[in-house]
Amino acid sequence: MAPSSDHINHLSHPCIYGDYVSSRPERKSGFMKWLSKLFKGGSNRGRSGRHHYDSAEEGMSWRAPSRALDDRARAQKEKEDLGHAMSLSSAEDMKRPNAHQGYRWGEENNEDYGKALHDNFNSFAHPPYAPAPFYPNEYRRLCGGCNQEIIYGNCLGCMDTYFHPDCFRCHSCRSPITEREFSLSGKHPYHKSCFKELTHPKCGVCFQFIPINAAGLIEYRCHPFWSQKYCPSHEYDNTARCCSCERLEPRNTKYYRLEDGRSLCLECMESAIMDTGDCQPLYHSIRDYYEGMHMRIDQQVPMLLVEREALNDAIVGEKTGFHHLPETRGLCLSEEQTVTSIHRRPRIGGHRLIGMRTQPQKLIRKCEVTAILVLYGLPRLLTGAIPAHELMHAWLRLKGCRNLSPEVEEGIRQVLSYMWLESEVMPTTNSHCMASTSTAVASSSKKGAKSHVENKLGEFFKNQIVNDSSPAYGGGFRAANEAVNKYGLRSTLEHIRLTGFFPV
Repeated sequence: MAPSSDHINHLSHPCIYGDYVSSRPERKSGFMKWLSKLFKGGSNRGRSGRHHYDSAEEGMSWRAPSRALDDRARAQKEKEDLGHAMSLSSAEDMKRPNAHQGYRWGEENNEDYGKALHDNFNSFAHPPYAPAPFYPNEYRRLCGGCNQEIIYGNCLGCMDTYFHPDCFRCHSCRSPITEREFSLSGKHPYHKSCFKELTHPKCGVCFQFIPINAAGLIEYRCHPFWSQKYCPSHEYDNTARCCSCERLEPRNTKYYRLEDGRSLCLECMESAIMDTGDCQPLYHSIRDYYEGMHMRIDQQVPMLLVEREALNDAIVGEKTGFHHLPETRGLCLSEEQTVTSIHRRPRIGGHRLIGMRTQPQKLIRKCEVTAILVLYGLPRLLTGAIPAHELMHAWLRLKGCRNLSPEVEEGIRQVLSYMWLESEVMPTTNSHCMASTSTAVASSSKKGAKSHVENKLGEFFKNQIVNDSSPAYGGGFRAANEAVNKYGLRSTLEHIRLTGFFPV
C-alpha cells in the first residue's frame, strides 16, 4: 500500500556516522595503566591502616580496608576492584576521540586480546572470574531496526534513535538506505526513488511520471469514468482516442484504424458490429423489447449501418431534427434520400480495417419514418443503444407527437436507451417498469452471459447518458427519468402525447 502524502518530510544530511569503539592499542595501553596502578595499591595493603592513592591524571582514589581480611575475602575484593578498573578503562577509552580511524567500519577483532587477558586473570592464585562488561547508561544504544545493542562499529543516528547502518532500511523495497537524503512518511523512511514510485502519478499513455507545471504542481487529466490519468500534452499531440469508450491509446497498445478515420480500442473491437447484415438480429431484439413494453411499432422501418461521411450527408438532407454534437452516431430519417450503407464488413489488415464494400440504397417514404441510420464499427451495446433511442423517436412520430421541445423529445428517447442498456448489463435488477424488466430477462437469457469487458462498457454508456451536460440530452433525460420513476413509463408517455410536457 502506497503511503499517504500527508506528513511527508524530505530530509537532507540526516545521518550521523561515528566509530563506536576505540582502537586496540589505545584500549590496551589504557587498561594496562589501570592494572599496574591497581596491583601497586594492592601490594601496599596491610602495611598501613589507611592507604590513599590519588591520581591527578585519572582523578580516582581507593581506600584500603581498616581491618585485616582473610585470603578469600581479599581475593574477592581484588577481583571486584579489577572488574571496576576494566569498566572505567573502557569508559575512558570510549570518551577519547579516535584520530586514526575516522568514519569507517570497525573491523578490528579484540577476541585475541580478550583471550590473553582472560588467561592472565587465571594465572593468579584466585578462583576463575570473568567480570560482566559494564557500560554507563549514556553509552548504551539500542538499534531502532533490530532492537539489539550497538556494541562496536559505526552507528547511524536519525529520527531520534540509532541504527546499525544495515538496519536503516526503506519501508518499500526493504534495502538499506545509504543515500544522504531520504523521504519520511509518518515513521517510515523511504528511498526518494521508492517514495516517488509509490506516490507520484504516472501517465496512462506514455507511462512516464507526470511532469510538474510552472507552479510546482502535478497537473494531469483524468477520465471521469475510466480514471485514466495522462499528461495534458496528449490531448493535442495526435494521440488516438477510441471513438466508443473515449480512452486514449497507450504507447504499448495499438488501436484499430477504421476507414473513415476513427480509432477503436481492442476491448470495443471485440463486439464491434461492422455491416448492416450483422446488425439485423440486434435490431429485431430491440423491437421485441419495445413490444414487451406495449409500444409495438407496426411499420417496418429499415435500419442501415453507414460510414461517418454518409451519416453527415444524411443529416444535411434532413429538414428537421435535433442532433447531438460534437458527433452524431444515429439518425431517424423522415425524408426520402439515397444513402450509402455498408454491405460487407471490412477485413483486418494489420491494425487497419480495409476492404469494406458499400452500396447506395434509395429510401422511399412510406410513413412518418423513412429509416434509422447507425454509425458502423461500434461495440454491440452502444450499437443497440442508438436504435433504442431512435425507435422512440419513430414511435412518437407515428403516434402523432409533433413539435415537442428538444428537452422533452430527446429526454424521453434517452430514457428508453438507458432502460435497454440497463436490461442488458444487469438483467436481474429492477428497471423503470415491470414490463421492461421481464422482457429484458427473457431477451438476455437467449443471448447468454456477457463478458466482464462488455458489461463494463455498458456501465460506461449508461454513465454517459446520466452525466450528459447538454440541456436537451442531459437535462431532458434527468427530467424524463424523474417523471418515469414517479408516474411510470406509460402514464408519462400518455401525458406527453396529450400535453407535450412531462408530468410534474
